[in-house]
Amino acid sequence: MSAAAKRAAELRRQLEEHNYRYYVLDAPTIPDAEYDRLFRELQELEAQHPELRLPDSPTQRVGGAPLKEFAPVIHRLPMQSLNNCFSEEELQDFDRRVREGLGLERVEYVAEPKLDGLAVSLTYENGVLAQGATRGDGETGEDITANLRTIRVVPLSLRDPGPGTRDSGKSGVPKVIEVRGEVYLPRAGFEKMNKEAAARGEKVFVNPRNAAAGSLRQLDPKMTAQRPLALYAYQVGFHQGWTPPKTHAETLAQLRAWGFPVSDLIEVVEGYEGCLDYYRRMEERRAKLGFDIDGVVYKLNDLAGRDELGSVSRAPRWAIAHKFPAEEALTVVENIEFQISRTGALNPVARLKPVFVGGANVSNATLHNLDEIERKDVRIGDTVIVRRAGDVIPEVKGVVLEQRPPHARHAKVPTHCPVCGAEVERAEGDVNARCTNGLSCPAQLHGALQHFVSRRAMDIEGLGEKLLAQLIERGLVHSPVDIYKLGAEQLAGLDRMGEKSAENVIAAIEHSRDSRFERFLYALGIPDVGETTARDLARHFGTLDALEVAALGDLATESDESVKPKDRYPQLRKVPDVGPVVASHICHFFNEPRNRDTIAALLDPRQGGIRWPAPRAAVQGALSGKTLVITGTLAGMSRDEAAALIESHGGKVSGSVSAKTDYLLAGEAAGSKLAKAEKLGVAVIDLDGLRALMKVGPQMDANKRK
Repeated sequence: MSAAAKRAAELRRQLEEHNYRYYVLDAPTIPDAEYDRLFRELQELEAQHPELRLPDSPTQRVGGAPLKEFAPVIHRLPMQSLNNCFSEEELQDFDRRVREGLGLERVEYVAEPKLDGLAVSLTYENGVLAQGATRGDGETGEDITANLRTIRVVPLSLRDPGPGTRDSGKSGVPKVIEVRGEVYLPRAGFEKMNKEAAARGEKVFVNPRNAAAGSLRQLDPKMTAQRPLALYAYQVGFHQGWTPPKTHAETLAQLRAWGFPVSDLIEVVEGYEGCLDYYRRMEERRAKLGFDIDGVVYKLNDLAGRDELGSVSRAPRWAIAHKFPAEEALTVVENIEFQISRTGALNPVARLKPVFVGGANVSNATLHNLDEIERKDVRIGDTVIVRRAGDVIPEVKGVVLEQRPPHARHAKVPTHCPVCGAEVERAEGDVNARCTNGLSCPAQLHGALQHFVSRRAMDIEGLGEKLLAQLIERGLVHSPVDIYKLGAEQLAGLDRMGEKSAENVIAAIEHSRDSRFERFLYALGIPDVGETTARDLARHFGTLDALEVAALGDLATESDESVKPKDRYPQLRKVPDVGPVVASHICHFFNEPRNRDTIAALLDPRQGGIRWPAPRAAVQGALSGKTLVITGTLAGMSRDEAAALIESHGGKVSGSVSAKTDYLLAGEAAGSKLAKAEKLGVAVIDLDGLRALMKVGPQMDANKRK
């Protein structure tokens, strides 16, 4: 190695160490002027010897050439959102669900401030930053690697603390590690940015979160480099070549040892009381912090317990965000209008005298439904309290009756749909009036089609909101069935649609014909039937015919006075989480002739031709009639693979241990399910025991896990 190469390597090492001490440990050991001198020396060396300019050099944070667009990044593990709670009672319910799910009386949580920034993913390969991405929709984000590289606190390469280093956790650098964190803009930097923008006569940002998001999505990385962005790491996602520790707290210590800034405000607390105490302390400190937070987050500390609890829909069961009370403001209701949802509901919206609340200018607020208008007695002309519920959705909290003017008047519920003119009806017990025109109403049609083609439903890429609006406006699409009748020539004649784009959309439509039963059910847009309910219905009934027969059969119990309310919808309510309201929606959906005709056309090979694999017949095998639960980390096999193996031999896989469980398949770090199985006398087996069972059947003695 030449003298220049040796000096460059030494300068990089020193600068990385000083960055770590400054940004992570908050304990700098040299003055800024000395750091700047070392930095300039490295810059000069790299200018004289370009071959020494490495991708992870501290000098490579200034940003490269402007990008044309952000490429999509598919997250190898979804970046899930968190459920929210807003009260002590909701927090207690969360803690109870966690404890019951694990079979424990007390659990530990890691409590963290909930930064009001932008979630990002940072992937390192062999210790070097390879890719950075936004959260996006949780499944797919945007590649913002070039912009993230410009943030001084983002490590371009991981520190290898080595054995014996304080707080080092497990030493070594993984082959692949994805680190998740929040990019935010400190208040001081935000104020300085806005002051400089105002001096230049440019538009100022409304709040630090918008400024951070806008900075990260600059197509020119040099612009991002000029913004004083910061980051706190809080989670590990996908990883390869790394054995995680047993707790989240240890994971955070490892992140810190690798060179990531981790908030000093994070604490390990015990139980609901510990969470609430942390929340109150953070609420008191909120205004004095150097950055914005909108609540706190509680995460189960035990990582094995997280695996046991799993997720529901798109959020984990083991974590929750406890939001601070939303900021509130007074303003005046200037009008109340009604918007038509995809299910025909007339959703009331308050048009407000603009007011600044929760960091944003608000001129519209939801009134939710007609029952809410009546309960709160909101009238046009009223002075109302507006809040950003969950710091996101503006809503009318209540009316200041003392300031009600004499001219205040009730909102008039339309007798006819404001979009299509059809009659409006309000069924007994319904919180909303509804347009009776179904998919013949353009508003319902547009919303229903957007839902039908969405990624979680039929997943027809390229059929976006604007293209659908054109198709409806030109009379080319009147129902989901018409989508499958479109040709490339029709699409190519639309605005901003060339021949190649049209062909791509048609290819996506054709691809969507091969679907899954649960996706099709969700795409139909049955009120209150989300992804999880659609999946449960598909698993329970197996076929569309069986579901329709059950729905029409249950409908008869709805108006039968001899049937008690708790006994209505007997077939549908066997499905998990399907209550009377959801069951009623399902019954009425399948009772509507137009809906049945649409389904028939979508499945007709001459029209829609949508199809999915037939449900598999019950497998008969060595594990037939036996229920198994899987826990812990299995050597050389994922839980999904183990579940498929069990089901292929006739067994059933359950998520929780009970007296009805026949075997617990336990790997390493088995956790509370193992303790519960031993308490109930459930046979515990390992993978070898499972393989033995599949060979000779359950009459043999279970191979007890030592």
